[in-house]
Amino acid sequence: MRRILLKVAYDGTNYNGWQKQPDVVTIEGTINETLSRILEEDISIIGASRTDAGVHALCNIAVFDTNTSIPAEKIAFALNRRLPRDIVIQESREVPLDFHPRDSESIKTYEYTILNTKFPLPTKRLYSYHVHKDINIEAMKEAAKYLEGTHDYKSFCLAKTQVYTTVRTVYSITIDKEGDIIKFTFKGNGFLYNMVRCIVGTLVYVGRGVYPPEYVKEILEKRDRQEAGPNAPAQGLILANIEYVNKEELIIREDKC
Repeated sequence: MRRILLKVAYDGTNYNGWQKQPDVVTIEGTINETLSRILEEDISIIGASRTDAGVHALCNIAVFDTNTSIPAEKIAFALNRRLPRDIVIQESREVPLDFHPRDSESIKTYEYTILNTKFPLPTKRLYSYHVHKDINIEAMKEAAKYLEGTHDYKSFCLAKTQVYTTVRTVYSITIDKEGDIIKFTFKGNGFLYNMVRCIVGTLVYVGRGVYPPEYVKEILEKRDRQEAGPNAPAQGLILANIEYVNKEELIIREDKC
């Protein structure tokens, strides 16, 4: 038995998220079916991040176990010949059998893009959130500082999220503006369901003057989803990179896929 790691990039527009579900098309389901045909085995991949419907990825990580004798690096080529054009395997390699993409310590990087123009641009509609009102970048940066560190982020995830704990560590939130594009970059040890989108939606409320920056600290402390702003749309979000930090099992280096 061998364990193969895949670096997966995808445009999530036409998929109902990463996780395999009955009667809908997903990233995981599509890769499972394609791999099973190629290897003539029943393959089920395990992904590092279960992105939502419409969310994109430059670098999601998945592993699967197989008895195939095909060289690991050749599997990416075989998959890319058969997968839809909006899913591309960037690399395939063999890893230790005990490596698990979700259980191993990692740093995840998400990026969120806002198009801040009077009218939307058709070419950016699938990859950004259009906000036509003026946004105060400095106010958002001030508010974002309250969300860095180790906190209980219950206010910033789906109310019915079923996890052991809603405590996470966010190492940094950076916000940059270039022309009409505002880009948020989040680095953390893990993110709850809808967490990044909810934080962005809340920070946009700050940028528009609906909330003062310091109110974000109150939202965090109340641990109530109803206190935060709305979720920003899925299409602006990209899983940009995953870095495994245990040096004995370093799989993804600091450069992006």
